[in-house]
Amino acid sequence: MKQEEFLRTDSGNGDFQKLVQLLDADLAERDGEDTAFYSQFNGITQLRHCIVYWADGIALGCGAFKRFDEHSAEVKRMYVDPEMRGKGIASKILKALEEWARELGFTYCVLETGLRQPEAISLYKKNGYAVTANYPPYVGVGNSVCFKKKIGQSKN
Repeated sequence: MKQEEFLRTDSGNGDFQKLVQLLDADLAERDGEDTAFYSQFNGITQLRHCIVYWADGIALGCGAFKRFDEHSAEVKRMYVDPEMRGKGIASKILKALEEWARELGFTYCVLETGLRQPEAISLYKKNGYAVTANYPPYVGVGNSVCFKKKIGQSKN
């Protein structure tokens, strides 16, 4: 990989939409019957903070965040092309999302992933996220694992 680029965009970006389609297909395979439950929380039409990662002119990964509460941004729609996994791309996307959220004044990032995504769990732990109590709408959902990380200083 010679040329890396991180594009800050929104959910209207065609490359972001294509990558999310691949993500949704992967999650449908992993989650089976649970897919419909999770899909209702994973719409992208309202996402205004999306990142697309390119290497050598090819869109290979994405991520996004949205406001969760006054202090926290919720990381959403993380995906890297399966052939490119294990090269640190997801960590780079995650760090770019955290930086953008910090610039907007957020102090924390939160996120939800599933037990059927062990690579994701490993990624978040490796990047300093700690397991936290499941937040709504994932309270009581056995497959869900929620994480939280402090990314900035409170402005209070």
